[in-house]
Amino acid sequence: MDGAFQACRRNPAATFGIAVLIQAVIAVLTVIFGQSLLAPISDIGLESELTDEQALSLGTTALTGGTALTIVSAIGILLMQGLLVIPVARAILNLKTGFGQTWRLAKGSMLRLAGLGLLMFAAAALGVVAFIFVLVLVIEFLGPLGIFLTVVGVLGVVAVFAWLSVKLALAPAALVAEPRGVFASIARSWALTRGNWWRTFGILLLTSVIVSIIVSVISTPITMLITLFASFGSAEAGADDLTAVLPVLVLTTAVSAFFGAIGYAFQAAVTSLLYIDLRMRREGFDVTLMKDQEIAAASGPDFVPGRNLPPAGSGQWPQGPYTGTA
Repeated sequence: MDGAFQACRRNPAATFGIAVLIQAVIAVLTVIFGQSLLAPISDIGLESELTDEQALSLGTTALTGGTALTIVSAIGILLMQGLLVIPVARAILNLKTGFGQTWRLAKGSMLRLAGLGLLMFAAAALGVVAFIFVLVLVIEFLGPLGIFLTVVGVLGVVAVFAWLSVKLALAPAALVAEPRGVFASIARSWALTRGNWWRTFGILLLTSVIVSIIVSVISTPITMLITLFASFGSAEAGADDLTAVLPVLVLTTAVSAFFGAIGYAFQAAVTSLLYIDLRMRREGFDVTLMKDQEIAAASGPDFVPGRNLPPAGSGQWPQGPYTGTA
């Protein structure tokens, strides 16, 4: 955690700047989605009964917009995790990384990161749909016993989700740092966490809990004050004027996005260091880093540890896919 903090502090534009930018995009989409729901409800009125067509339209908008927002958020988090491995890896060799430089070094991995996000979201969505379908059948045919099996099934799904989340946590870092394809990065993360699941799970869980508490302690009072002051200004607007809620939605979303971005940046830095640490433990990546440190100054300002190989035929590295060992 100290290493992640130091990497973020030494490269604030590349770490916090990227996180804020990605979260700002998600926040804007969230506000647009919220407005798309508030506007028709405001036109209808809270005291009016919804017709079947209106209810179907609102439900379709909520489902479509919510799904799209979830996909964008998942891709945004994976982009953040993949992008931040570059400044963190360079910080190990005492190299500073700028905001634009990070994007430039990772531009070849952007589509693959988006593909990884879509693949993970699709797999999770199919898993949830299949689980719900099975639950409905179990409850329908087994009755009270089905309810007990449902509770056990939910606990089992949570355990499987936690296990898979840790096994796949390093895929974005491997995809950008080495670099690799979508399925190759998944296999790489799976291999790196083999025999280190509990240690990786503990570090990621502890980091998530600490960041969540700190972000909540800071952002919650601010959002409460914004809501409190806004409620006095919108009291005269009337109970049915839901558009008066939009400025509150914008401000609270902006505050949550800003502090959430800082937390996500720190978590992504921790994940990046976990990726590098596991490579050191499994394949002697520290030796590679020492070699990289010797050639970093002569390799130009865009040197990335473990990625920049000598020219083919130079005899300094064996030909073929790079495995992280000399």
